[in-house]
Amino acid sequence: MKKIIVAIDGLKFSRSAAEYAALVTRETNGHLVGVFLEDFTYHSFSMYSAIPDQGLYDDIISKSEEEDKKARAQAITDFQEICRLAKIEYSVHREENFARKQLLHESIYADLLVIDKTETMSNNEEEVPSDFMRELLINVECPIMVVPRHFEEFERVVLLYDGEPSSVFAIKMFSSVFQYLHKPVEVLSVKSSEENLHLPDNRLMKEFMKRHYPKATYTVLHGEPEFEIVEHLKNKHQDALIVLGAYRRNIVSRWFRSSMADMLMRELKSPLFIAHK
Repeated sequence: MKKIIVAIDGLKFSRSAAEYAALVTRETNGHLVGVFLEDFTYHSFSMYSAIPDQGLYDDIISKSEEEDKKARAQAITDFQEICRLAKIEYSVHREENFARKQLLHESIYADLLVIDKTETMSNNEEEVPSDFMRELLINVECPIMVVPRHFEEFERVVLLYDGEPSSVFAIKMFSSVFQYLHKPVEVLSVKSSEENLHLPDNRLMKEFMKRHYPKATYTVLHGEPEFEIVEHLKNKHQDALIVLGAYRRNIVSRWFRSSMADMLMRELKSPLFIAHK
C-alpha cells in the first residue's frame, strides 16, 4: 500500500485537496492521512481587529478562538465523510505546531503529499504559489501533487520530458506511485527550431517508457518551452495530470526551472505531480 498524505488547513478547508487525495488513494490502493495544520500562530481573525480603541477585550479573543476550534473540528468531519464515501482507509494527524515544519516532517514518511495550490497558511491573499508553497516545494521529502481549488477527475496524464535526469526521475516517481494506472499517457517535449523532432535520447527513452507505459504517445514541439507547453496543455489537455521534474534544486533541467512549475500553477486548472531528487 502507498501512504498518501493530504495537507489541510482547518480554517480554510479545501474540499478539492481532500477529494483529489481520496481519488489517488483509491487509484493506488493506498492509505490516506489527513494532516491537519493547526499552527498556533495562525488564526482566522486578525489580532488587530480585536483591539478596539479602549484596548484588548479578552472575550472577543476567546469567542474568535472558539469559532476557530469549531471550524477545525468541522474540517475533520468533512474529511472523514469524503474518505468514507470513497471507501478508502484513512487516519487523521493533528498537532499544534508550526505548519511548515510539521508538514515537511510528515513528508519524510510519505509516498505522496497532496496540497491545494492556493494554500497560504495565513490570512493574507497571495499570488500563486504563496511563500508557504514555495518553501514547501523546495524542501519537501516526497513527490507532491499540487491541485486546483476545484476538483475534477483527471482523464489522462502528460509527462513533461526534456532529456535531463530530473525529468526522467519525476516519471520514475510517478510510475512508482501510480503503478496500475489505466489512463492515456502522453510524453511531451519541446526543442528549439534548429533541432529535429526526435525525443532527446530517443531510443533509450522509448525503451524505458515501453516497460512502464507501453501505449504512451509522444509529442515534440518546436519553440520556447514556457510558451509551447502552456498553450499545448490549455488547448488539448485541461483534464490532464501534469508530471514534471525538479523544483528549485541546485541541479535543475534546462527548462524545468522554478518558473515552469510556477507558470503551470498560475495558468492551468490541472493538477501537477512534481518530484525532485
